[in-house]
Amino acid sequence: MVSKNTICLWYDGTALDAAKFYAETFPDSAVGAVHHAPGDFPSGKQGDVLTVEFTVLGIPCLGLNGGPAFKHNEAFSFQVATDDQAETDRLWNAIVDNGGQTSACGWCKDKWGLSWQITPRALTAAITDPDPAAAKRAFDAMMEMTKIDIATIEAARRG
Repeated sequence: MVSKNTICLWYDGTALDAAKFYAETFPDSAVGAVHHAPGDFPSGKQGDVLTVEFTVLGIPCLGLNGGPAFKHNEAFSFQVATDDQAETDRLWNAIVDNGGQTSACGWCKDKWGLSWQITPRALTAAITDPDPAAAKRAFDAMMEMTKIDIATIEAARRG
């Protein structure tokens, strides 16, 4: 069944590479149909890959090779809830070590400029703790991090 709503992500000729990376990196992810341009278009020629259907963590996406006109920015990101430090490290490192870059508070960018929030469930629980002092301590600790360190977050939460 085709999804009624699909996230369309713009790439400069690299949609298939990105989709393959996501499928290799994230569970419940896959590359689907690859569509080639039926004619020449502003950023490509007939036969070039025009769109790629793929899923990321079960979310249907379409990669569009639209050319250099638009770049990804932090106004859109995938937030990935991780269960432990090992999963957090694996996903963060896969993105950053594959040409990506680090940012603050669990955010990073892949080599195509797409932003990812690698967010341990423990962080979400800590910064929404019903004890406002515990939540603030955890939040303050997060604000000093790039990749989230769960042990440090939990220690801050405990005080």
